[in-house]
Amino acid sequence: MFTGIVEETGKIVDRTETDEGLRLRIGADEVARNLAHGQSISVSGACLTVEAFDPGTWFEVFLASETVERTYLGSLAVGDAVNLERAMPADGRFDGHVVQGHVDGVATVRGVESVGDDWFFEFDLPEGYDRYVVEKGSITLDGISLTVADLTDDGRVTVAIIPTTYDLTTLSEKSTDDPVHLEVDVLAKYVERLLEGHLERDRLAAPQ
Repeated sequence: MFTGIVEETGKIVDRTETDEGLRLRIGADEVARNLAHGQSISVSGACLTVEAFDPGTWFEVFLASETVERTYLGSLAVGDAVNLERAMPADGRFDGHVVQGHVDGVATVRGVESVGDDWFFEFDLPEGYDRYVVEKGSITLDGISLTVADLTDDGRVTVAIIPTTYDLTTLSEKSTDDPVHLEVDVLAKYVERLLEGHLERDRLAAPQ
């Protein structure tokens, strides 16, 4: 589990395509320290497993074909930046929200506006996912825990970005039409599933 608080940005330093998927080597400083084989790391919002590493220098992850299809990680080239976060320790501080690292789909940047010291980003959500989003609720974009500032009826979401988040994540490199990984709040999914169960029981219990 993650919190959506990005620790640092890393860079793709090597990529190798195989019949089974894609292997990425990611250069990092802080995140690459004190790693262990099999450890989970969020790479721009996708939970991946460390398969090899050089402490304080780089680590490698493997993307199965399903991950490549569901994310835009397969299109990354050497030199591209990614947001990195190690899994939350059991005794860690919970600063963001519950982030699983399970990418629901790819959203698209529709607008970027600078307002004073802050930034406003507008995104198009994949079809059907706006039902999991509420104004002032939590959303994860490229592994970043963000608060929804506005939600339109046609499925566009706006978030306000403070200077620290803008400077320390890959958002500073995003522009119109760029992709971002979307993970909606898992609590919304659980609520939906529970309500579906109640509605089905009510339907079956109703007089025929």
